[in-house]
Amino acid sequence: MASHQVGVGVKVRDKENIDRALRRFKRAVNRSRVLRMYRQNMSFTKPSEERRLAKEKAARNARKHNRRY
Repeated sequence: MASHQVGVGVKVRDKENIDRALRRFKRAVNRSRVLRMYRQNMSFTKPSEERRLAKEKAARNARKHNRRY
């Protein structure tokens, strides 16, 4: 099984506060969705469950896009 690794990092700029660099790092991690992929891989989801969830999501999106304003 091939593992897909995503590297996220930030370089601390000259005279930059470490708290600000940490904040930039946290933002980069959130944008790259590393934690979301990690949590998804923590537990096995049956293929039938994935199909059911995808079907529910599609129905929600269809209702959302069919609203009239």
